[in-house]
Amino acid sequence: MSSFLGSTVEYYDFLLYGSAAGLVFPHLFFDKDMDPTLGMVLSFVILLAGYIARPVGGVLFGHFGDRFGRKNMLFITLMMMGVVSVVIGLMPTYATIGIAAPIILVLLRVVQGLAVGGEWAGATLMAAEHVSEGKRGWAASIAVTGGPTGSVLATLVLGLFAGLPEEAFMTWGWRVPFLLSAVLVIIGLYLRYRVTESPDFVAAQASGEVHTGVPIVRVLTKYPLSTLYGILACAGPLFMQALLAIFMVPFVVQTGAVDRQQALMLLTASSFVHIFAIPFFAALSDRFGRRPVMLAGAGISIALVFPMFALFNSGSFWLIALAFMVGNPIIQASMYGPIGAFLAEKFETQDRYTGVSLTFQLGSVLGAGTAPLMATWLMGLDNGLGTSNIAVWFIILIVVAGVSVLLSKETLGRNNSAASRPVDSVDSSAAR
Repeated sequence: MSSFLGSTVEYYDFLLYGSAAGLVFPHLFFDKDMDPTLGMVLSFVILLAGYIARPVGGVLFGHFGDRFGRKNMLFITLMMMGVVSVVIGLMPTYATIGIAAPIILVLLRVVQGLAVGGEWAGATLMAAEHVSEGKRGWAASIAVTGGPTGSVLATLVLGLFAGLPEEAFMTWGWRVPFLLSAVLVIIGLYLRYRVTESPDFVAAQASGEVHTGVPIVRVLTKYPLSTLYGILACAGPLFMQALLAIFMVPFVVQTGAVDRQQALMLLTASSFVHIFAIPFFAALSDRFGRRPVMLAGAGISIALVFPMFALFNSGSFWLIALAFMVGNPIIQASMYGPIGAFLAEKFETQDRYTGVSLTFQLGSVLGAGTAPLMATWLMGLDNGLGTSNIAVWFIILIVVAGVSVLLSKETLGRNNSAASRPVDSVDSSAAR
C-alpha cells in the first residue's frame, strides 16, 4: 500500500505536467505572438527534459538505495516531487516574468525527473521484495499501477477544472490541481515513514552481500545484456502510455469530435480500467512466466494499433472512448503488466535498485519521453498517412521490444540472491 500510494502521488505530479503540456503551457509560458504549434513543441521539449533527467535520478537514488536501503530514498523522492508540483502551481507566467518562466519550468521539470527516476524502481522493489517469489509479478504490478492511478487523478482533477470558463481556467483553474498535490504528499510521506525496510535488502545486508563500491559500474559490467534487453523491452509500451496521455488528448480536441473536458474524462476512464488490467497481466506472468505473457502482449499490440487509430480518427465520441480503452488497458497493459518483475528478477538484490532504475528510465526516455515530439513530427510528414505513420513507428518499437524479451531468459521462480548467477549476464572474470 505504501508503494502504491507513494507511486500514485509521484505520478500524479509528474503526469499532471504532461496533461497540461498540450492544453495550458503553450499559451501561458511562451510568447503569445509565437506560432501555437511551436509553443506546443517547446512545451513537449520541456516535457522531454524531465524524462532525460530520470535515468540520472535512477542512477543517483539507485546508488544509495543499493548501499543504504530503499526506504529513505523513497521518502526523499516523494518530498522532492511534492515541493516541485506546488511551486509549478504558484509560478508566474511569461506575461509576468518573460523568458524566465520557461527557464524555471525546465529546471523544475528536471527536478521532477530526478525524483521519478528514483521512485519507480524503489517503489516496485519495496513491493516485490516484501512477498514470496510466486507473487512477485503481482506485487510489483501493484506499485506499477501507481502510474495509471496518478494519471486518473491528474486528468480527473484537471478535467474538472477544464470545465471552467476559458479565462478562469487559464488564470487560476489549471493551478489548483498542482497545489492539491500537497495533500497527497503528506499522506504518502506518512505511509513511507511507517513502512519497514525491504526484507531482501535486510537479508543481503546481514549476509555481507551489500557492497561498498559503485553499483552503476557493477550493473554495466556484470549485467550488460540484462540492461540492454530491459531498456528495449520498456520503450514500446511506454511510448503508447505517453502517446495516449499527452498527444492524443489535444489531437482529438483539435479534430472537434470532443471538447477539452470530454477528452480528459475519456483518458481518465481508460486509465481507471488500466489500474486493474496491469495486475491482471502481471498475475498471468506469475502463472505462465514473464516471457510468454509479454510476447503475447507484443502480438496484441501489433494487431490492434491500426484499429485503435481508426477509432481515434472516426470523429465519434463513443468510438474515441473505445480507442482509449483499446490503447491503455489492452495494448499498453498487456506487455507492461509484468515489466516490474521482469526487470527486478534480472538483477541480484545488492544491484537491483540501480539496475531496475537504469533500465526502466532509459526505456522511458526512448519511449515515453520522445512520444509527443515523435508523434508531432510523424503527423507533419507530407505523405498523407497521418496517424498511420505513428502506428508504423509504434510497431517498430514493439518488434524490438518483443525480440528483447525473446532473447531474455525466463526469470519466474528464480532466486536472485548473490549466490545465483543473474540471467542474461556476462561473467566478468571470463570477460577479462
